[in-house]
Amino acid sequence: MDQATILREKVKSSQEASNARVIAVTSGKGGVGKTSLSVNLGMEMAKLGKKVVIFDADFGLANVEVMLGIRPTYNLLDLIHKNKTMPEIITQGPMGIGFVSGGSGVSELASLDKNSIKLLISEMIKLDKMYDVVIIDTGAGITDSVMEFVMVSPEVLLVVTPEPTSITDAYSLLKVLRRKGEFNPLYKTINVISNRVENENEGKEIFSKMNTVSSKFLNTKLEYLGSVPQDKNASMAIIEQKPVVVAYPNSPASKAIVGLAEKILNCEHEDYKKKDGIAKVFLDFIKFKKRSK
Repeated sequence: MDQATILREKVKSSQEASNARVIAVTSGKGGVGKTSLSVNLGMEMAKLGKKVVIFDADFGLANVEVMLGIRPTYNLLDLIHKNKTMPEIITQGPMGIGFVSGGSGVSELASLDKNSIKLLISEMIKLDKMYDVVIIDTGAGITDSVMEFVMVSPEVLLVVTPEPTSITDAYSLLKVLRRKGEFNPLYKTINVISNRVENENEGKEIFSKMNTVSSKFLNTKLEYLGSVPQDKNASMAIIEQKPVVVAYPNSPASKAIVGLAEKILNCEHEDYKKKDGIAKVFLDFIKFKKRSK
C-alpha cells in the first residue's frame, strides 16, 4: 500500500468519527468584502452554537488578522517546519472562534515531502475533530491556489458586488473553473452572495445576470444565497478592527449576515450535507498542487 493510499484510508477512517463542514469563500477580485463576510458569517455561526475556525488561505496578506484585531503567534509554516501542533497554531478570536493563519505555507504545499504531508494531514484530522465548521478565506482572483481551493472545497460562496468589474471577474473565475478537467458542474453548486447592494432587488438582479451567462455558456449551476446591503456601519467596523456583527449588531448589514448564516446552517440542499472534512480538502489540494507543479 503506497503513501497516498495510506493517507486516504487514514482520512476516511477519521471521517467516520468526525467531519467538519468546509466552506470556501472566494471572489473574482479583491475589495468586495470577501474576508469581512468570512469573519462575520463565522461569528454568527458561533452564536448559533457551532464551533467555527477560519483558515486564512490568502497568503501574503493578513486581512483576517486585521478584521479580528488579533495577531497569531504561529502559522501553517510553524506546523510544517517547526513541529508545532494544530492546537498550538490556532489563535482564539472573539466569540470563541478559532483562527489559523496560512502565512506563506499554502504556497509551499506542492513541495512537501511524504513525511511532511503525513504530518500535515494528521494535524488536519485534529482540526476536523475540534470544529463543526471550517471557513476557508481564499485569496481573490484566479490564481492557482484560489482555483484549487474552490475545486476541492465541498461548498463555495462566491462574493460579488454591483461593480461591473466585480461581476466580470467573478464570471472569469467561473470560466477558468469550468475549464479545469477535474471540475464537474453536476456535483458542485456555486453559491452567490451579492454584497454592498442598495436593496435585495439589486442583489437578485446581479445574480440573475451571472446565472444567465453561466448557464448558457458554462453549464455551471449557481444558487442565490442572498445579499448584504451597503452599510456605513460595516466600514466603521473595519476601521475599528471589529466584526460588524459584534460592533453594530443591529445594523442592516449585521441583520442580513445573521439571515445568511442561518440559511447556510439550515439549508437542506444535498451539496450542503457533504462533510468531507478539512483533512480530505487539504489532501486533494496537495494532490492538485503537485500535479500542476
